[in-house]
Amino acid sequence: MSDKPVIYFINGPNANLYGLDAAGTYGPDSFATLENRCQEAAQKVGLQLKFLQSNHEGKIVDWIQEARGRAAAIAINATGLTYTSVSILGALAAFSGPIIEVHMGNIWKREAFRHHSYVSRVATGVIAGLGVLGYEAAITIISQLVERA
Repeated sequence: MSDKPVIYFINGPNANLYGLDAAGTYGPDSFATLENRCQEAAQKVGLQLKFLQSNHEGKIVDWIQEARGRAAAIAINATGLTYTSVSILGALAAFSGPIIEVHMGNIWKREAFRHHSYVSRVATGVIAGLGVLGYEAAITIISQLVERA
């Protein structure tokens, strides 16, 4: 068992499809590539990363609840559930550590319904529009937040 702080990086529906449309909003990197880059970023800053993805809202809520008492922080890209899930909001509100909301694309350049995020109501900060770099930045920022706690 590692003595490194654990962070959960939770991804919502369809994130597993990243990279299938290289010209699309999310770019050419596959979900597996994204996970590998995040694992490398976590290792560089001394964090243990639990990288998760589900197409099911209840599973995401379960992981957030599991993170209580196990994780120092949560990074989350709830994808489409960002704009609809009061359940994810409630679970995140019960988590006491830093929460970083991450989006591959710039949600404010997209459809109007994406301009309202339930996750943002409880997030420590939001990173959007930087693709894979945003994921890596979230890990770096979390390492600094955890260090200060």
